[in-house]
Amino acid sequence: MWFDQNLFCIKFKPTFRNKYLIFRRFIQHFFMENNRICQLFNIQKPIIQAGMIWCSGWELASAVSNAGGLGLIGSGSMYPDVLRTHIQKCKQATSKPFGVNVPLLYPNIEEHIKIIIEEGVKIVFTSAGNPKTWTAHLKQHGITVVHVVSGVKFAVKCQEAGVDAIVAEGFEAGGHNGREETTTLVLIPQVRKAVALPLIAAGGIGTGSQMAAAFALGADAVQVGSRFVATPESSAHQNFKDAVINTKEGDTQLTLKQLTPVRLIKNKFFSEVDAAEKKGATVEELTQLLGRARAKKGMFEGDLNEGELEIGQISSAIKEIKPAAEVVNEIYNDFKLTIQALQKLSS
Repeated sequence: MWFDQNLFCIKFKPTFRNKYLIFRRFIQHFFMENNRICQLFNIQKPIIQAGMIWCSGWELASAVSNAGGLGLIGSGSMYPDVLRTHIQKCKQATSKPFGVNVPLLYPNIEEHIKIIIEEGVKIVFTSAGNPKTWTAHLKQHGITVVHVVSGVKFAVKCQEAGVDAIVAEGFEAGGHNGREETTTLVLIPQVRKAVALPLIAAGGIGTGSQMAAAFALGADAVQVGSRFVATPESSAHQNFKDAVINTKEGDTQLTLKQLTPVRLIKNKFFSEVDAAEKKGATVEELTQLLGRARAKKGMFEGDLNEGELEIGQISSAIKEIKPAAEVVNEIYNDFKLTIQALQKLSS
């Protein structure tokens, strides 16, 4: 159970001071001192910055970690030597815990794992593959392992594989998604019922009130991606950052479902894919249309027409570029205020 009902047992007259003390204890117990994710990662705030390709380098990861959250380096767009450089620079930029996100389908996975171990990284988030493949090996080297899932059955497999925590990601999220198209609001409580592991909610989360909603559903922490794209520390191209803060509701859509479903901003490339899918294009034809390095072209090089622009639905609510530390503190403070407002409703 993610909360202790004993905290709410009031055996005395509920004076204003008593209510205040109960609320303060509630905040300290759940969201700081005894939060399972804060304890697992030794962080102050249960906010994880997603390890996004072409966006999450050492500058972003270290900034989030220095602000009390957990920053992740996105290794999926890095050659092995580049990953090593980012890890080393991150260690120089922060004394706080940080981690690396590793897509398990990455062609240089063995080299990435080897570098992570050699550089002494203590937290690894894995995704896009079978958690059994590397979990035991990583844990033998003292590494905390978290796996990203899009459905309940995969969460159960993660628990069986021995991971330390799970990220359950709804299909509101940007980038690659599950085929189930389950929303975060539906997914989190089902995963919470199915597994006992610490649970991190992801997908459509970029504000403190959304974080509070995730906790109400049973999450122990949140993973935020899109909001951190629009920061100075993000390694994304400025054109892409500008596109994100100008995105409106309905401007993103899940596509390439025959290959690997991915949520993109609608642009020229998206329209070409959409037209091909409507004409019944084969997997081979879609693969040829996708080509190579589309995400790099769009997100890192700034080609807003021919590039793949991976971002979540929450992008329509992002209106300005802010420093990563400011984003962390804004989300966390808004989260506490939301909890306080909800507490007043029940008094």
